[in-house]
Amino acid sequence: MKKYTMETVVGIFVVLGLLCVGYMTVKLGKINIFGDDTYSLTAKFTTVAGLRTGNPVSILGIQVGRVQRITMDQDNLRAVVEMRVKKGINVYDDAIASIKTEGLIGDKYLNIDPGGGGDLLAPGGMIIDTQAAVDFEEIISKYAFGEVKKETK
Repeated sequence: MKKYTMETVVGIFVVLGLLCVGYMTVKLGKINIFGDDTYSLTAKFTTVAGLRTGNPVSILGIQVGRVQRITMDQDNLRAVVEMRVKKGINVYDDAIASIKTEGLIGDKYLNIDPGGGGDLLAPGGMIIDTQAAVDFEEIISKYAFGEVKKETK
């Protein structure tokens, strides 16, 4: 009888351990099983160099979402960035999306100036005004090879 009690207790601990591992896998992997508390927005850029799927989306310096997908619009020759933004965050149709760099050589992230003078963007809406990332390599190479001219007074 004591043997079965010990096996039962060990079995319960194993099941609880597996449930905890499964829960942490879902949470750390940022997978939503029971529903999604975000909505989708898209923006088109001339270049998205350095931006990757999963990079943060921020408004006013606060992370409000993540880049979900980056594709190419073959007709207009533009990069299309699909992002997920937390529900309850208002983004208006006069918003500006720009690709920024954390520090001088840090990772890229998508920054949104939410606007406020227009109508609210519906889920799946498009941010029209965009700014591509500044290419520091191009600026440095122009300076290094003398293409940048100094102003004389």
